[in-house]
Amino acid sequence: MALGALISAYQEDDLGVLRALFPLAGRSLLEYQARCAAAAGASPIVILVERVPAALNDAFERLRAEGLTVVPVSDGNEAASRFEAGTLILQIADGLAPDFALCSRLAEFAEPAVALLPDDEAHESYERVDATSRWAGLSLVDSQTLSSTAAMLGDWDLQSTLLRRVVQAGARRVAAGEPGNGALLAQSPADLAGFERRLIIGSRVARDDWASRYALPIIEEFATERLMESRVKPNWLIAGALGLTLAAAFGFTRGWLWPSVGLILLSTPFDLVAERLAVLRMRPLPAALLTRQLLWPAAGLALAALGWWSYHHGGGWGASVTALTACAFAQAARTEQAGIELPPGPWLFSRRNAIFTAIPFAIGGWWNGLIIALLVYAAASFFIAQHFRHRLLRD
Repeated sequence: MALGALISAYQEDDLGVLRALFPLAGRSLLEYQARCAAAAGASPIVILVERVPAALNDAFERLRAEGLTVVPVSDGNEAASRFEAGTLILQIADGLAPDFALCSRLAEFAEPAVALLPDDEAHESYERVDATSRWAGLSLVDSQTLSSTAAMLGDWDLQSTLLRRVVQAGARRVAAGEPGNGALLAQSPADLAGFERRLIIGSRVARDDWASRYALPIIEEFATERLMESRVKPNWLIAGALGLTLAAAFGFTRGWLWPSVGLILLSTPFDLVAERLAVLRMRPLPAALLTRQLLWPAAGLALAALGWWSYHHGGGWGASVTALTACAFAQAARTEQAGIELPPGPWLFSRRNAIFTAIPFAIGGWWNGLIIALLVYAAASFFIAQHFRHRLLRD
């Protein structure tokens, strides 16, 4: 069954600022609401708004640039006309920072449903449904109920009236999580500070090598918090990491050794930050993203380029062979690690681990030593991974 979304965006705080424009994770609350709805499969996303200030129009443009179908409307009848007959509509309350897991649960139902919280002191700001429950700010309504409600609305508030009609019609009741852990109804921008912090922490990707676990967290955190407010797209960062790695490979062939190490070192947090930005914007990077897949062979190319330079500057043919053999062992170790978690975990050979291993050798100017060290590291990782993998499969 088709799914759409209806987001209310007309209530203001005490200073006259639309709640929909409260800042959240570098964007507006409305953009987070729309991304949650889109990630749950909703289209179109209809925004009920009485006036459209410049900041709100900018938010619409950013969402459309991301490929989301966002339609602002000024009244209930116009909102109802935007949905096809038989469509289920995810209703999101004005000022609500929704819990994506709850949005997804509601989107799976084939009938109207209402997310509820207990009627107690902790939930006083939420709209009361009955003597024991309050509305969690999310519900699933059908287009027919929306149309009939809009037709008889008069001066009543569409959001509240629609909620009450759905409840009276016997909609399924769904228990929502605690606001401190899930959705949050914001009365002021300050209310969203804790929710934003949880989003940032929740965006952390798996740190599966020692470089990302111990050397990069501070850089990754800082870059994520600065870039989430920008228009930088995650795939641009992945492409940037690839470009820096290829530039380093070229630099090695020209003998620009220290600058090349600096370039490839600079590339190490880019893909981590890109993944976090993608999670924060509710549009995870595809697993088959070509630029991300090319990071590994590009790093191998850089190592081969260093071996080629060493071959022409006193290292002889052994330097090239050593570099190529290190690449082969690195790929073999990666293959052994695929699809299974091995006890050595973050200490095995990886692209970032190899780059950080290069730092002391680069400082000392021990380029041949670096190539040999990477061969030993890659070979040891392969044999260790093979040992543990076979033992785990045997058990």
